[in-house]
Amino acid sequence: MKIAPKSHSKKPDYSQLSQAELVSLLLQKDSILAQRDAYIDRLEEIIRLQKVQRFAAKSEKQPFQITLFDEAELESAIDDLIDEIPEDSLSPELAQTKQSRQRQRGFSASLNRIRREICLSDDEKAGATKTFFTKVKEELEFIPAQLNVIEIWQEKAVFESSTGEQIIAAKRPTHPLGKCVATTSLLAYIITSKYADGLPLYRLDGMLARLGHEIGRNNMANWIIRLDDVFKPLINLMREQQNLGRYIQADETRIQVLKETGKTAQSDKWMWVTRGGPPDKPSVLFDYDPTRAGHVPARLLDGFSGVLQVDGYSFYGKVCRDLDITRIGCWDHVRRKFVEAARGAAPQKGKSNKTTPSKADVAIAKIRKLYAIESKIENLSESEKYTVRQELALPLLEDFKAWLETNQTKVPKDSLTFKAIQYTLNQWSSLVACCDHGFVHISNALAENAIRPFAVGRRNWLFADTTRGAHASATCYSLIETAKANGLEPSGYIQYVLDHIADADTLEKLEALLPWNRAKAG
Repeated sequence: MKIAPKSHSKKPDYSQLSQAELVSLLLQKDSILAQRDAYIDRLEEIIRLQKVQRFAAKSEKQPFQITLFDEAELESAIDDLIDEIPEDSLSPELAQTKQSRQRQRGFSASLNRIRREICLSDDEKAGATKTFFTKVKEELEFIPAQLNVIEIWQEKAVFESSTGEQIIAAKRPTHPLGKCVATTSLLAYIITSKYADGLPLYRLDGMLARLGHEIGRNNMANWIIRLDDVFKPLINLMREQQNLGRYIQADETRIQVLKETGKTAQSDKWMWVTRGGPPDKPSVLFDYDPTRAGHVPARLLDGFSGVLQVDGYSFYGKVCRDLDITRIGCWDHVRRKFVEAARGAAPQKGKSNKTTPSKADVAIAKIRKLYAIESKIENLSESEKYTVRQELALPLLEDFKAWLETNQTKVPKDSLTFKAIQYTLNQWSSLVACCDHGFVHISNALAENAIRPFAVGRRNWLFADTTRGAHASATCYSLIETAKANGLEPSGYIQYVLDHIADADTLEKLEALLPWNRAKAG
């Protein structure tokens, strides 16, 4: 194979150009070089951020969090405002915050306690006037799991009659899956292990095999999918209750489903989560949908008319307008964008990046003042929170907006800092709306925390095989996270539901299985 000879372009002849043409040509080349340098700077910024995201700690803490601004004045202002509240109108929460908190030591009171006595021998206590015991130590014991085979024996009675023998059998307990070899305790253990602890079924199958019996992950997957229909009426009740509340937080994350009609295995599908409901009936509900279109939140929020807290996803705006829902933004998303910009920022020439804050660092410090207020008013009543936000948070926000508008033109338009500023200004009306309500949070952190177990589990089991599997996963996550939100241990709650849901043939019986009702019943 012959290789074509390398062509040598002739050098341009500038001798025939006028001075003005030469100056114009130089300016043109300078412009091209400046554009190239700016492009290189942006690429280096992205590379620095990706290195930090891959190798550095994931915390959003920044080196200027302590030294950039003195927040003592802010802390004092918050304390002074709280002190102005009349004593007779103090909420129980505020009174509790003014008392010193002592850390609880020792083991949980809910644990089963077994007394083991170390006794003297008969010779050692011979002649003693009395003996007594003193507790000298507490130890935590672990009893390994075990598999048992439960043999179900049904008693039958034979009656003689003129027509012959008649047999009556004892009523068998109902099982949520009918003919199934797994007890409700085993089903609850499998669900909790996969969806609360992030164990893939193949690993769980190996763990059970070591205990004496290999169940097979296909069997376990089939049980979970079949239980989706069993749990669905309960999930529907939770959704109805959630949409009766005045405050919902929503978020969504990607999930890979291999067999989805009309979509490739590699394409993105979505797991949605909503957290809210009346204060005494909190719920965290997951829902799978292959799209991220606006009709999904419209379906999930049908009947809701309160305050919705979400990120900057555009479809939420249309849904809120169509359903007459008040939308508020999330300051965690804003802060995260400035943190990424600060991590990707290049060190300034001739200066140490450890002592010279970037504009992104300044923005983070301003946002931190807002979070400082929230940490101080965490346990205040709704009206007290509203008062503090109006008197202290709003002035800080007005100052921050002025700073954003001033510095928007001082950073490159394709830089991460510019994108963070632009995002914040575009979402400004929904971001400051948190000050209009005392019962809301300034961030969507609770919804993100609820979806985090799903993200952890997703890394372990990677994908769902079918659409039915994705819907079943959403149901199991809903039960587990809602149980947590109501102070219930997930495995125990799921077993309780499995023990009773097959007999829940009325609305009253089904409502009794809701986690907040179970928590009240003890």
